[in-house]
Amino acid sequence: MKSVPVLIAGGGPVGMTLAKVLAYFGIRSMLVETNTTTTRHPKMDITNSRSMELFRRFGLSDALRKVAVPEDHPFDVAWITSLAGYELHRFRYLTPSEFRKRIRVKNDGTQPLEPPMRVSQVEIEPVLKKAIDARPEVEVRFGVAFERFEEKNDHVVAVLREQGSGAQEHVTCQYLIGCDGGSSRVRAGLGIQLEGQARVGELYMIHFRSTERDLLQRWGVAWHYQSPLGTMIAQNDDDIWTVHVPVFPSQDSTKLDPRALVEAYAGRSFPFEILVANAWTPHLLVAESYGRGRVLLAGDSAHQFIPTGGYGMNSGVGDAIDLGWKLAATLQGFGGPDLLASYEIERRPVAVRNRDASGRHMQVRMQIAEAYGNLLEGGNSENPVRRAEVGAELAKLGNIENECFGIEHGFIYEGSPILADGPAAPFPFDPVVYKPTTTPGARLPSTFLKDETALYDRLGTHFTLIDFRGSDLSAFVEAAARRRIPLAILQLDEPDLKGVYGQDMLLVRPDHHIAWRGTGRKTPNADAILATALGWGAER
Repeated sequence: MKSVPVLIAGGGPVGMTLAKVLAYFGIRSMLVETNTTTTRHPKMDITNSRSMELFRRFGLSDALRKVAVPEDHPFDVAWITSLAGYELHRFRYLTPSEFRKRIRVKNDGTQPLEPPMRVSQVEIEPVLKKAIDARPEVEVRFGVAFERFEEKNDHVVAVLREQGSGAQEHVTCQYLIGCDGGSSRVRAGLGIQLEGQARVGELYMIHFRSTERDLLQRWGVAWHYQSPLGTMIAQNDDDIWTVHVPVFPSQDSTKLDPRALVEAYAGRSFPFEILVANAWTPHLLVAESYGRGRVLLAGDSAHQFIPTGGYGMNSGVGDAIDLGWKLAATLQGFGGPDLLASYEIERRPVAVRNRDASGRHMQVRMQIAEAYGNLLEGGNSENPVRRAEVGAELAKLGNIENECFGIEHGFIYEGSPILADGPAAPFPFDPVVYKPTTTPGARLPSTFLKDETALYDRLGTHFTLIDFRGSDLSAFVEAAARRRIPLAILQLDEPDLKGVYGQDMLLVRPDHHIAWRGTGRKTPNADAILATALGWGAER
């Protein structure tokens, strides 16, 4: 019977990211995916700036950007009557190139290291697969279905099935991770329920190819063109597009004509080739638990959101990074029992918050639909005064769903057992504005150093102790050596950044989050700090 440290069920972006992270730390894994190829369905269309920071951390950002929309193209979102009609209001956003310039100019900790990226999941998955195919630590097996598992005292036995031959195979692993989507067999095997709201309406997706940019980009390049009749996503700003239209209760989605749906949205007929078309149902759900014992959940198996805000895959990437480094530390022997226990404690509240934010964003879209009133009926859209009134109301309602940098960067892992400082004073959370803080559990604010290098790029492979004062760090070095903890030391003379970081010392985890901060006013207990941060608590 084949044995592997980690078996990953599901080869979507989350499962493949997890495999890449484990390989980065030298951990072997097997990834199984029922489908024989990467997805043909576009699904997500934005990788937010936090995910791009994490992808950069693990050597993936450059390859991903090569398949993304060009960096001089904007993230604009426009509300229209139809593509053949009128643009009512455009929410304008920076291009990635412009975003990069702002990042360098505002070196005050308020900016991310990486701009967000417009890219379809159709393009992301082949890049991730190529990355893990190149790693000897990962056995990649597409066309192999995960069927069921049985957990033993010190391992898990999983049953797999080859899609072509139907041959069954048993594999043992120390940990089984369910990255197998909304209908997760791993979650079902654990008996874990989902909480929240299922079936939040019904939508119909038409993914198509067309070069009719005179119509499809009539008012210039935009990421989304939206109306109450649907949303069109420009997947590559060239010839690939996706339209999502609502399916009303009086309609039978099995009888809808996808070509007619696209033409109704566009306002006239035009030549296009349908690539994929299907009805789908969004949800607002979070698993009651993220796993048990040696079997854990990540990505859509643990949470499912409406696409508004783009939190789905991006939340899953955060899951994969958090779980990946903790699995690696545990399997390498320097991670304690609290480490994997902290995964759910840290990540589940983020999913609940993202689910709720996604629901709020959808409520705003419903308000926007109401603001249109009867504008789309008869010849009402030809009235310039009425169009101006609706446009002004749309501007007032805003587009917060694409402006929530607080949600993307500002979450703090409050209550985590692996924060060495203990409870901190509550830090005010703003879903829109990211406020840099060194509160333990928060993401380390990103800055550039005097030598023009990014602070994030100076961090070590595992934990990094940053010292801004020139302190004696020998106690930490000795404690790390005793515990066989890979600890990088980064001593910096950066007086201009004291206003950003404030503290004299910061212990930073592999996922950029702060595990401990110290002022140097008293001698820190290095052994206890590292023990807590690595999940040993008071046990060792």
